[in-house]
Amino acid sequence: MAAVKSKSAALRARLSHPIIDSDGHLLEFLPVLTEYVQKAGGAGAVKDFRVGFRTAYLNFDWYRQSAQERRELWSRRPPFYMVPARNTLDLASGLFPQLLHERMDEFGFDYAVLYPTMGLHPPMFAGEEIRRIGCRALNDYYADLFGEFGDRMTPAAIIPMHTPREALEELDYAVTKRGLKVVMLPNYVKRPIAAAAKYPEAARYAFRLDTYGIDSEYDYDPVWRRCEELGVVPTFHSPGEGWGSRTSISNFVYNHIGHFAAAGEATAKSLFMGGVTRRFPKLKFLFLEGGVGWGRSLLCDLVGHWEKRNVREVVKYDPRAVDRARLSELHQRYGGKLFRAAVVGQEAAQFGTNVEDPAMIDEFAACAIESKQDLRDRFVPSFYFGCEADDPVTAAAFDATRNPFGARLNAVFGSDIGHFDVPDMSAVAAEAYELVEHGLITEDDFRDFVFVNPARLWTAVNPDFFKGTAVASAVASLASQKAA
Repeated sequence: MAAVKSKSAALRARLSHPIIDSDGHLLEFLPVLTEYVQKAGGAGAVKDFRVGFRTAYLNFDWYRQSAQERRELWSRRPPFYMVPARNTLDLASGLFPQLLHERMDEFGFDYAVLYPTMGLHPPMFAGEEIRRIGCRALNDYYADLFGEFGDRMTPAAIIPMHTPREALEELDYAVTKRGLKVVMLPNYVKRPIAAAAKYPEAARYAFRLDTYGIDSEYDYDPVWRRCEELGVVPTFHSPGEGWGSRTSISNFVYNHIGHFAAAGEATAKSLFMGGVTRRFPKLKFLFLEGGVGWGRSLLCDLVGHWEKRNVREVVKYDPRAVDRARLSELHQRYGGKLFRAAVVGQEAAQFGTNVEDPAMIDEFAACAIESKQDLRDRFVPSFYFGCEADDPVTAAAFDATRNPFGARLNAVFGSDIGHFDVPDMSAVAAEAYELVEHGLITEDDFRDFVFVNPARLWTAVNPDFFKGTAVASAVASLASQKAA
């Protein structure tokens, strides 16, 4: 294709640094993907794979149900119209890596990490056999499809997390055997609640989210350790629809707003409170498409809760500390008619406690927080937040005046090309730069957003991540500046 000038290309020509896209999306080509599924699991696996989509997330049954059935079953409205269908060139660019590769300069991108579309869901399939077949087939598909275009782009492997064993086996296969250097994990695993399993018809509505840090079914430390050994960053990109408040039976937009943020917050909070960032301080964790607003809020909430509920402070609220004689005296002086004389001597009876074990009150024990600075050191360097071009809240990441500790949070640019959010792939970089044009961030902030933060993220446990790519020299220069 002939080179096409665009605002994004013009922007890139003015910049002195690369633009790294840390969250574009590829579109799987179903006729070819089906061959990979069949190769991995046989003819029957193709049918099971399709059924998996209907039950894992997309809820296709909604379209066959009457309004009354949707209400009786409380059947969540599923996504629809999710790809750039009207822009055929962009649609084809999501399908065919060669075309995408040819258009990278038009987009103003020097390098792109590409996440799946259909592949977002197989790691969450309920059945182990088809879950593992689906992940294996997709990872083979991605490795074969993108192998010759590694100078400008790389796909993300999908890793199931129902058990550490599943995760470790697919990590080793995808990274060591297929050479994939980005991995995507589900934010959570839906676990059944044992008491609800006695009632099969109700069981699908009663589940809990296993987010790998606190209250987990398994010890996931071997997974984080293996990620570190393999030099891959755990990244998370799962829908948050279908639980919490996002279960509308009629409105997809209602379900969609904030769902990635909800999933990211659940996982990040769990990893932090479970002490994962304490035990693996070199490892970075990336949460995609939810923006940075929830990360800022989570950090503020952690600080506020630790100040009031750390093990030294929370004892001040122990009901047994109530001065019963003083409360009785105040009751007699100020209680009035509403507080009847019949309760004299029993004023403090309601202030009891069932918490007898001292270990139960230290809820920050796993992350071993001794000071607010520990909070900063185990949150800010460890967590990265994928932000889309049209999200003005991204500016909050660089607002050191208002952020706790004067921190600059690790926002990284994610284009979301390939999905409905992006009607014109060639306009995304220019749209992201509007944060500068509108005075929300500085040129230096923008450089951190699209280059410095992504470069440091992807090289954190793999210094050679960008070796042989179009940005190798720029990243090496950045690393030498940091060393100096």
